[in-house]
Amino acid sequence: MSLNKLPHDHGPAGGHAAAHMPSAQALFPVSQTLRLLGDATRLRIFWLLCHCRECVVNISAIMDMSSPAVSHHLKQLRDAGLIVSSRQGKEVYYAAADTQTARLLHDMMEQLLDMSCPGENGI
Repeated sequence: MSLNKLPHDHGPAGGHAAAHMPSAQALFPVSQTLRLLGDATRLRIFWLLCHCRECVVNISAIMDMSSPAVSHHLKQLRDAGLIVSSRQGKEVYYAAADTQTARLLHDMMEQLLDMSCPGENGI
């Protein structure tokens, strides 16, 4: 539908925002990230990795989950660019990515939960 022919005419300001609204395709990455974060376990793992660098075995113990289950969540977080991995010998360590998206998510969690992170200012 053309913005010039909206069903209700609200004057010159009406429809202004609609003219700048992003397409569904442009919002797809945001939608995918939010869908990924709809899981409390992944959010807990992400929060942990914002504050320390850990291996799967330790994350599994902290989360009281099996290593394969934790690995599944880590893969999804890594594929979304929220965490990074590095190998040291036989061990693979995970940490929050140093990206704007990861920092925004961390800050949002802090504000929504009204909590301060341990140590320095998070990631």
